Amino acid sequence: MTIQSLINKLAADCGDRTFLIAPESGEQLSFSQLRERVAQVSAQLDAMGCGAGEHVAMLMDNGQWTATLLLALMASGRIAVPLNAIAGDSQLEYVLEHCDANTLFASPQHLERARALGNGVERPVSVVPTCPDRGPQWSTKAEAKNAPLSAVEPDDAALLMYTSGTTGKPKGVLLTHRNVIAGGLNTVEAHALSKEDRGLCVLPLYHINAEIVTLIAPLISGGSVVMPHRFSTSTFWELVREHRCTWFSVVPTIIAYLLERGDSRETNVKGNPDYAQVRFGRSASSALPASSHKAFEQEFGIPLIETMGLTETAAQILSNPLPPFQARYGSPGIAYRNEVRVMTEHGQQAARGEIGELLVRGDNIMREYYKNPQATAESLDSDGWLHTGDLGYQDDEGFFFITGRLKELIIKGGENIAPREIDDTLLQHPAVLEAAAYAIEDEKYGQEIMACVVFKSGQHASVEELIGFCHQELGKFKSPKSIHIVQWLPRGPSGKVQRLKIANMLEELMEEQHVVADRA
Repeated sequence: MTIQSLINKLAADCGDRTFLIAPESGEQLSFSQLRERVAQVSAQLDAMGCGAGEHVAMLMDNGQWTATLLLALMASGRIAVPLNAIAGDSQLEYVLEHCDANTLFASPQHLERARALGNGVERPVSVVPTCPDRGPQWSTKAEAKNAPLSAVEPDDAALLMYTSGTTGKPKGVLLTHRNVIAGGLNTVEAHALSKEDRGLCVLPLYHINAEIVTLIAPLISGGSVVMPHRFSTSTFWELVREHRCTWFSVVPTIIAYLLERGDSRETNVKGNPDYAQVRFGRSASSALPASSHKAFEQEFGIPLIETMGLTETAAQILSNPLPPFQARYGSPGIAYRNEVRVMTEHGQQAARGEIGELLVRGDNIMREYYKNPQATAESLDSDGWLHTGDLGYQDDEGFFFITGRLKELIIKGGENIAPREIDDTLLQHPAVLEAAAYAIEDEKYGQEIMACVVFKSGQHASVEELIGFCHQELGKFKSPKSIHIVQWLPRGPSGKVQRLKIANMLEELMEEQHVVADRA
């Protein structure tokens, strides 16, 4: 199966059924209309000299045409390259140069930036102004009626995604049609998605979570998706209610924001028949603190399913089962349609409860890191296993638990300490909204523990109180030596905290005098 064959089948079998809803404009796109747009985009790109097999970049915010264009590029045999709209100019210029795209679609608010980026690339780059709601402003009009599409095979490249790059330059993850479809199928099976389901997509379409989970998975299941321009706490539940969404996919940061608003009783979700159709909410992209998980379910009365996925795995690899199964708090779940195992540093399969690196194998695993054979060889072994760099263990019932990243592990006095253990402790303090522990060099211990916290609105605690709280819960050895109180934490496009960038962030904040508290 390919994206092209999938869209063709849906257009033939249920062409009049709604696939995509744009709440701002009120427009709805059927499967037949989606197929027509694929032909239209393909014909226009052919007229521009951008044929099948070409890489085409996108610098766009969410909207119905953003989603349509992403699917049309893949379905017509091009390779879609979504660019992270919140990345810095130097990173975007590197990605645009590296990805070999000669065409760049850009939203109006990113148009000037896109042209500047194109001018910074050695090869010519054609920038196409594209409204997320109304579509591209083509320089010429091509005849799309009955325009044939190039044949697409499952192992053809479909999507080129660049990782956020916690250190060094971002790597390009090249996914085939087989990978993309497998990633979507993993989600469909884990969440039992059907044509009756309607998802809400509030995550950016330049991230793998939104692309595979809330766009490709509904396409595979024959369901539908609501695609607002962006996430907003003030409209989130209204969109769920108005469009009768049965599920949504969010990240822990959004969950924290919804809880803050829920605590103010400005929402009325729990027990409200207007939300009776909601089967579950889904959390992914970074670890979900157990305290937030429990608080969400208690506040809103909606089951929350914690999952785990990577760009390299076309999103989801693990998921908790659906209700009536009771959520395994703190665990992203079990494997669906792919293999996941834990390996020790000596290359042996870990015993249950023993910490090691997570390895993944399946049709969803990327083809390669684009133009980076060394990184590919380091991550993909000869047996097809992807070495994720994530540390964790599997319990006696088969559920996986993530303890950290190999590169982020704190090694204090020879003892391995998972930063997440410290995060979870700080998040239990009633004033703390977000927390992130990280390592600094130390003459005595080799590495010492530091942490940053963001307070809930209207809440505060002293640094001494926070450290004392950690001493009580963790003991002095595992507690942060210092805690910085900040307004924000550095994050990648998925919302995952980038611990290795915290030290640089603090230096910049100190220079700008934005740090409101320092060393205890």
